[in-house]
Amino acid sequence: MPLKPLPDPGGKFRRVIGTLQGFLLSAFLFSTLIFFNFLQTASLAIKPFSATVFRRFNRWAADTWWGWCVKLSVWVHGVRIKVSGDEAPPRENAVVISNHQQMPDIPVLMAFAKSKDRLGDLKWFVKDIVKYVPGIGWGMLFLDCPFIKRDWAADKDYIKKVFRRILQGRVPLWLVTFAEGTRFSLDKLKQSRDYAKKTGLFVPRHVLIPRTKGFVATVQELGQHLDAVYDVTIGYVGGVPTIWQWIKGYVREANLHIRRYPIESLPSGEKELSAWLMERFRQKDELLEGYYAEGRWGSVLPKKP
Repeated sequence: MPLKPLPDPGGKFRRVIGTLQGFLLSAFLFSTLIFFNFLQTASLAIKPFSATVFRRFNRWAADTWWGWCVKLSVWVHGVRIKVSGDEAPPRENAVVISNHQQMPDIPVLMAFAKSKDRLGDLKWFVKDIVKYVPGIGWGMLFLDCPFIKRDWAADKDYIKKVFRRILQGRVPLWLVTFAEGTRFSLDKLKQSRDYAKKTGLFVPRHVLIPRTKGFVATVQELGQHLDAVYDVTIGYVGGVPTIWQWIKGYVREANLHIRRYPIESLPSGEKELSAWLMERFRQKDELLEGYYAEGRWGSVLPKKP
């Protein structure tokens, strides 16, 4: 069965301290984020003269503010991010495919990116509505994050336009995609299992059946610019936390398992790439089954193709 939600700590004092810390950290991070939005808006004056300087400034802004998020998790809450599996060399251009259980997946991936000097170069596939959200959404508008409506007919031309800007500017990046398209829940798992049974796909227990079109387009359009695809599986300890529990410091540890696939090892055809991604999520499901049963990643992992 999937991991249950993380319970709050039992002691009332611990919960009160956590709530106080959560409000203080939230106030600091949100107020500084709005200030960075102001700076990012001012940077539009640079763009007509130098798109490169404009990108570098916004890369610095993202690296700085996201860096505060990562550092505060460590300094205030003592969060440990344990990474195992393949080595990911620093400063590669990569697509990162990850399972998506809850919003803390995002700061966990940011910590991993920071360790590889790619924090400011993160770009995320984001729901279109997020761009209207003050702070996070406004900031991402300046980073060329692809905002998607989850309707491929409406999204594909826009996504290709974003990719052309990345290629033309030779923009360094880690492009993160939660290919399941949404956060995991038991209701969504049931729908995903029903769909898998009808279509002859693997029947998942810990992930959802991935949506493949965005990933296929990414590899086909950006392949010449990429070094690798990172297959990241996130596992929590004691339960899956909410973002508010993360901010309050209830999470002490998260585990990442990394599998690195050089871009030249991937197939090129649409059907083959779709099948390749589906196999990655089948293996993620196996990894999580073992991890949540034994508390560690299995000693015998599926072989790479």
